[in-house]
Amino acid sequence: MPDWLAQLLITLLKAVLVAFALLTTFAYMTLIERRLLARMQIRVGPNRVGPGGLLQPLADAIKSIFKEDLSVTLADKLVYTLAPIVAIGMALTAFGGIPAGPPRSLFGTDPWVYQLDAGILALLALTSMGVYGIFLGGWASGSKYPILGGLRSSAQMISYELGMGLSVLGLLMLVGSTSFVRLVEWQAANGWLILFQVLGFALFLVSSFAETNRTPFDLPEAEQELVAGYLTEYSAIKWALFQMAEYVNMITASAIMATLFFGGYRGPVFLDGLIPGISGWPIIWLVVKIAFFLFLFIWVRATLPRLRYDQLMRFGWKLVLPVALANTLMTAAFLAFGRGVGLWLLALLSLAGLLLLFALSDRVRALWNTPTQRREAEGARVRPLGGD
Repeated sequence: MPDWLAQLLITLLKAVLVAFALLTTFAYMTLIERRLLARMQIRVGPNRVGPGGLLQPLADAIKSIFKEDLSVTLADKLVYTLAPIVAIGMALTAFGGIPAGPPRSLFGTDPWVYQLDAGILALLALTSMGVYGIFLGGWASGSKYPILGGLRSSAQMISYELGMGLSVLGLLMLVGSTSFVRLVEWQAANGWLILFQVLGFALFLVSSFAETNRTPFDLPEAEQELVAGYLTEYSAIKWALFQMAEYVNMITASAIMATLFFGGYRGPVFLDGLIPGISGWPIIWLVVKIAFFLFLFIWVRATLPRLRYDQLMRFGWKLVLPVALANTLMTAAFLAFGRGVGLWLLALLSLAGLLLLFALSDRVRALWNTPTQRREAEGARVRPLGGD
């Protein structure tokens, strides 16, 4: 068999395995999320289908497949059908570029589906393509609430992608590469980048919540305002594909944060003293770190209320973007004038910036949440307590 054909077959096999793993994780993430939310809200959660509710995802899948697929009269049929496929396709494609271990560590092959020199930049471009699925789904539905949800999602993604890109720019300048493997190996030699870019990580974390449309940034599908946003006219398997895309994007965002800031597929080096070589075991460490961030997504959903849309946009443009730009300039200044001092100086500066942001939170909040007294002073009409 020619080498190119063997490599092609191996790549296709890895792609199928990654897609299967992601979709299986999505299925059981729905169960885990419902059980965790129930626990946090002093409820029981799904527990009737199978032992401990373990077959609930299978029941949901069967229901979605055999449920009636409603046809909307005013919908653009082609785009209406393609939109969820675009959303899930981009979500699955993006994850394939994240390395799960060192080169040649997975039965003699590389533990990733593809590797591009652009690395994180290519992956951010792929994830941003997912908004086309949401917007086209809203536009093609032929209804006002879906189009409003699609417009909200487009504006939200554009706003927070700017902050997300700038938040990792300092990290890329520090390492000098956009390759995921080089980013991980740099952290293995110098320490996790969360130590030196804690402010950038905080901004990237907030932007990840906005990019994945998760609480408190789930405005595109706000049921109190838009029925279900861009999902309003979808049902059965098409609706399930959008749900798959959301959860796969959560997994991808978790993997990116684990790789960029927490050492990726490398575990803590001190554990090598207990079990030699354990820090370099492929897949295991990345899965553990992804699980932590997925729990964080669920925890935040159970804790925080949804923002108003005007607050969401102000928060992105007036706080996340300027602070991300300041973090980039601070890292550039360190590389230009303070490199000889040591990385500890950058770690202190980044931590001081984050603490300063927390300390000034009451004053900074006015950037996205105008106080009532100011609105009254500006002559804004305030709705009385009992209504109009």
